[in-house]
Amino acid sequence: MISGRTREENTLHHQTVIIGTGPAGLTAAIYLARANLSPLIIEGSQPGGQLTTTTEVENFPGFPEGITGAELMENMRKQAERFGARVQSGYVARVDLAKRPFTLYLEGGGEITADAVILSTGASAKTVGIPGEAENFGRGVSTCATCDGFFFRNKKIIVIGGGDTAMEEAQFLTRFASEVRLVHRREELRASRIMQDRARGNAKIAWSLNAAPLEVMAGDKGVTGLKVRNNATGEEEVLEADGIFLAIGHRPNTGFLGGQVQTDELGYVEVVPGTSRTNVPGVFACGDVMDPIYRQAITSAGSGCKAALDCESFLFERQ
Repeated sequence: MISGRTREENTLHHQTVIIGTGPAGLTAAIYLARANLSPLIIEGSQPGGQLTTTTEVENFPGFPEGITGAELMENMRKQAERFGARVQSGYVARVDLAKRPFTLYLEGGGEITADAVILSTGASAKTVGIPGEAENFGRGVSTCATCDGFFFRNKKIIVIGGGDTAMEEAQFLTRFASEVRLVHRREELRASRIMQDRARGNAKIAWSLNAAPLEVMAGDKGVTGLKVRNNATGEEEVLEADGIFLAIGHRPNTGFLGGQVQTDELGYVEVVPGTSRTNVPGVFACGDVMDPIYRQAITSAGSGCKAALDCESFLFERQ
């Protein structure tokens, strides 16, 4: 039996449950559905994942004219449903992975059991939390230089952050922008010395250190600048910019696991190299929840494929 009621009348059972959507989870669903495993997808609080906040995706193969992130995710969802995957709105509050079948406890009540679980809950970009930031995502505010840098050719860009990621993204964005200004709230950078030296050696990168971001300024067409306060003098000014990139890190969405799945020091799920297998047999991970490096739609989709194939093999071996 693929799915149905367990002995507990109010608990549904499925062979495979995918927690989270996005390119990874939906790709896993497509593969599992085509293998007649009828996976259940619990889509969480942001159906389609972070990609739905991206206005234009131009680097996903097969779309020469580009496609919006929301449309790409909707197409992948329809494809998964066409082969028999089911999508359920909800949020997994906690899990019990100590015994099989695994038990997933939904926020607001309800339980689901599963023979195998695929984790595809992603990683949330850390934000500054200033006025104008959230309202202008996709209108000049971004968390992905690789995804959106192309749209800022010959324009002024601000990168907020002081770590290696900020240095790397600032360097990358100089390929497109006329100027990249790096804004950091402290005088000292957290980045490694070699990354700092590379950034300081780039003539296109300007610096605003010891500057606290206060507000994203925007007009009808999007971002126009960033208001900052000089921490030494208290003076405020608006730095002109057409785009603002947040490079202050990501937070993997793994808190609900309660430490039952092995993670690294940052909270990313660790998998057996070359696979999607975690330290818990029957639990697999794909996408940004296990990838702190690439964070691209295409690499997430590839890892979702691996998770589905690993999961299928796991279930087949236990028939």
